[in-house]
Amino acid sequence: MIYSRKAKYPQIKNLMGPDPQLKWTVSCMVLVQILCCYLVRDLSWKWLIFWSYAIGGVINHSLTLAIHDISHNVAFGNKSARWNRFFGMFANLPVGVPYSTSFKKYHIDHHRYLGGDSLDVDIPTDFEGRFFCTPARKVVWIILQPLLYVLRPLYVNPKPITQMEVINAIVQFSFDLVLYNVWGLKPVAYLIAGSILSMGLHPISGHFIAEHYMFIKGYETYSYYGPLNLLTFNVGYHMEHHDFPSIPGSKLPEVRRIASEYYDNLPYHTSWGRVLWDFIFCEELGPFSRVKRECELAKKE
Repeated sequence: MIYSRKAKYPQIKNLMGPDPQLKWTVSCMVLVQILCCYLVRDLSWKWLIFWSYAIGGVINHSLTLAIHDISHNVAFGNKSARWNRFFGMFANLPVGVPYSTSFKKYHIDHHRYLGGDSLDVDIPTDFEGRFFCTPARKVVWIILQPLLYVLRPLYVNPKPITQMEVINAIVQFSFDLVLYNVWGLKPVAYLIAGSILSMGLHPISGHFIAEHYMFIKGYETYSYYGPLNLLTFNVGYHMEHHDFPSIPGSKLPEVRRIASEYYDNLPYHTSWGRVLWDFIFCEELGPFSRVKRECELAKKE
């Protein structure tokens, strides 16, 4: 299907390549978070947590999705892969914990082996599927998403730590230490709390479930075309992204416009909040609601 779209719409190929605006947008977001660190340094803890959830978490979650775009080399192009990796570390700074380089390492497998057993670490483990099967437990599972995304790769498909991951960690923890020495503990807590809260039970985090959980039998990838795409680098255009991962998020609406007959008839989500609600309360939905493929041969290769 992807290749037929390329053949019929050669103009889609013109959308591939770096997004010149991405680096400026991300830089402004990082600077805004540094300013917020200064502003929250004397806040009470209850207000710090509130603003972490309402403002800081939204920016940090958005930055993780910018890192997603950067992992596809759309900040500086495929010929400047190292610049993309270092820029990902810069975008990572407000997240509070090293993330960007490890994400890149595993995200390649998500695209190459979508749903691949023991290869795509986006797939929940058997324990998650069996245990988090009631509404209350599914709420806990959603809250624990940040922790699961960190731990699942270490269990499902552990890979050697790379030099770039070490650099990412040094850069990140040095930044955290500077914040702590200059403005105290609260700015660091503001950043890390925002990252944890926004990737758990938060309206934006609905995209984690919306993207590949099978709400309709036979369809494993879904798009979302609502206003939250403005905050998330168009990650909602997920079918389009998997068809053309080298196209920046900012240009994915154009993909849908050009090839509308391919996308307009596919099921899509209208609300990430509704996705979370349905996932929690629908008995047929749960961590097992994913297509899983046997990929042992691919893994050996």
